Amino acid sequence: MLSSFQGKLVRDGVDKKAVICIEGNIASGKTTCLEYFSKTSNIEVLTEPISKWRNVRGHNPLALMYQDPERWGITLQTYVQLTMLDRHMSAISAPVRMMERSIFSAKYIFVDNLFSSGKMPEVDYAVLSEWFDWITTNISIPVDLIVYLQTSPQTCHERLKQRCREEEKVIPLEYLESIHQRYEDWLIKKNSSPLPAPVLVIPADNDLQKMLQLYEENRDKILPANYL
Repeated sequence: MLSSFQGKLVRDGVDKKAVICIEGNIASGKTTCLEYFSKTSNIEVLTEPISKWRNVRGHNPLALMYQDPERWGITLQTYVQLTMLDRHMSAISAPVRMMERSIFSAKYIFVDNLFSSGKMPEVDYAVLSEWFDWITTNISIPVDLIVYLQTSPQTCHERLKQRCREEEKVIPLEYLESIHQRYEDWLIKKNSSPLPAPVLVIPADNDLQKMLQLYEENRDKILPANYL
């Protein structure tokens, strides 16, 4: 349920929960990270609602956006904004919620990249920005920690080719490089868009076993002990 606090809509009981967002480039290892921590008790894991982005009443706006971003960018990103907001505002079933990306990276990384690369018309960008500004002004979206899986674009590109998702076959290295740079500007250099939470950086170019080791080594930094 939703209630109002200091003029903002808030999810009931939000002050009793911790929210951790796993951020990173496409194929940076976010799903592996979430799967690892999903085995910990008292944690709720939310992956990106990709299945929804692939099927909106029989349409696939994710594939359409990759094929023709100038035409379909606003269509996909409007729906991404809606579904990510729904993720943030849904009732939390455990003391800690760990979620894949956030409404903030949807705007600061992907929408802003479409616009700056010339693939989104200015009017589309203006409309999406107005929506985002209204949401973040009028709705409380608490995030306690951002875990940034810092991965080179080259590593992401190799992983993309290995996992063979249909929509991702058209993604070039240059796109991953631009997304990487936006993440670096936002979470490392902190010179672009506002940060909603502190950032923990985990180097993620490593193989699976090394990544699992790093997750375990950083467990106490990621999971607030007072919630578990």
